[in-house]
Amino acid sequence: MKKENSISRRSFLRSSALAGAAGVVGTGSAASVLTSCCSSGGSGDAVKPLKEPGTYYVPDLVDFATDGKELKAGVIGCGGRGSGAAFNFLAAANGITITALGDTFKDRVDDLAGKLKKDRNIDIPESMRFTGLDAYKQVIDSGVDLVLVATPPNFRPIHFQYAVEKGKHAFLEKPICVDPVGYRTIMAAAKQAVAKNLCVVTGTQRHHQRSYVESYRQIMNGAIGEITGGTVWWNGGMLWYKDRKPEWSDGEWMIRDWVNWIWLSGDHIVEQHVHNLDVLTWFTGLKPKTALGFGSRQRRVTGNQFDNFSIDFEMENGIHVHSMCRQVHETGGTVSEFFQGTRGSWSSTNGHVIKDLKGNVVWKYDEEAEKAAYKQIDPYTLEHVNWINHIRSGKLIEQASETAVANMAAIMGRESAYSGKLVTWDEMTASDLNLYPKDLDLAKKMEINGFGNGKEFKLPDYIHIAGQPQGNQTR
Repeated sequence: MKKENSISRRSFLRSSALAGAAGVVGTGSAASVLTSCCSSGGSGDAVKPLKEPGTYYVPDLVDFATDGKELKAGVIGCGGRGSGAAFNFLAAANGITITALGDTFKDRVDDLAGKLKKDRNIDIPESMRFTGLDAYKQVIDSGVDLVLVATPPNFRPIHFQYAVEKGKHAFLEKPICVDPVGYRTIMAAAKQAVAKNLCVVTGTQRHHQRSYVESYRQIMNGAIGEITGGTVWWNGGMLWYKDRKPEWSDGEWMIRDWVNWIWLSGDHIVEQHVHNLDVLTWFTGLKPKTALGFGSRQRRVTGNQFDNFSIDFEMENGIHVHSMCRQVHETGGTVSEFFQGTRGSWSSTNGHVIKDLKGNVVWKYDEEAEKAAYKQIDPYTLEHVNWINHIRSGKLIEQASETAVANMAAIMGRESAYSGKLVTWDEMTASDLNLYPKDLDLAKKMEINGFGNGKEFKLPDYIHIAGQPQGNQTR
C-alpha cells in the first residue's frame, strides 16, 4: 500500500463490518465502508465542513438488496441501454422479475425477450410484449409495480409523467429531458412522486459509484475547502450510428439512429456529457446562473447535432467552471472532473485523488480495498440495489429533480453554443422550447432540420435567444 493512500485495507474492512451492522438504507450519517481520514490540506486552520454529516444524502451501497416484497417490473425501451438496465435490475435482488416489455419496434422487444428467456429463464408471453409509440402506456397499465424507462431521451418526461400518474416507482435512464418543456414536466412529476411516496432513481450512476460517493463525502467534510472553480470533461470518440435502410420511414430511421438527432438525444452535451455536469451540480450543490459557449460539427456522419462543445458556466455563487465535450475519433482527451478549492483540489482523472495547495496527495480512493470488501462494484447494478432497498423499506428516494438540474445545465450550454449568445438559467427554465415533433407519425415524412445524407445541416429553427436562426453550416 502506498504511503500516500490514507485508507488502509485493515481499516477499510473494519469500517465495512460497522456499516453492515448499521443497516442497508440511510443518509450516510452512520459508519461507512468508505470513511477515511484526510490531512489538513497544508493549512494551519481547522478543517471546516461544507455540510454537516446527516444534512446530505449518501447511499448505503451494499452488494445486494434485502429480501422483501416481490416486485414485478416493466421495461420501456428495449434497446442496448434498456436491455442493460433490465439485467442490472435482475442482478440486484431476489424476488424480482420482469413481466412486460415495450418499445417502438417489435424486433427490439423480441430481442430482449429472447435474452431474458435464454439467460434468466424469464418467459415474456406475446400478450405482454407491446410495440408502437404508445407501448409505454400498455406496459405501465399491465400490472407492474415499477418501470425501467430507457427510451430515447425526448420520450422520457411523458413516460415518467404517466408512470407517476399510475402510481409506479420509476428508474429513469439519463438524460431525463432534452428541452425546457421536458424539464418542467419532470419537475412536476417528481413532486407528484414525492406526494405519492414513489421511489425514483436515475441513471446518473456516479451517485452509486463508491469512489464518487466517498469523494463527495470528503469534499463535504471540507477536505478541499470551499470550491472556487473547476473543469469537467467528456472527450471521446464518435458514438454509433445507423445507416438508413430503404424500408425505414423518416421517423423509424431517426428513432433507431436516435443518438445523433437533436430532437431525440438533446445533442451529446445533454445525452452523454450530462454525467460530468451532474457531478458539477452534485458536488457544488449549485445551479448554473449563465452559460456562454461555442461548438461545431466536423465529422458527424448522420443526424444534425454538433460533435464538440466548450462552455463556460457561471454558477449561482459567482464561481466559473469550464465544460468541454467532444465526440471525434482519434483525438486526445479525458472523461473526468476537477475541482479547485481554497485548501486543495480533487480530481477523478487518474483515480480519485485529493491534493493540498502544494500538490501533495493527501487522500486517494482505494479501489483494491473496495474489491476486497465487496462482491458488487458495478454502479449500474448498485443503483438498482439502492432503488429496490428504498422501495421495500418504504423510505422515499427521489433523484429526478436533481438530475433535471444537471440536464438543464447541459441544455443551457447547448443553446448558447447554437446561438452564440449568453444564456441564463431563468430564461431557459421559462422557455417554451419543445423539441417534440408536432405530428410524430412513423408513416409520414418528417420535416426535421438536418434530415438527409448528413453532409449538410441547418441549425435548428427553434433558436430564439439570438433572435435569428444561424443558417446552413456545411461540413
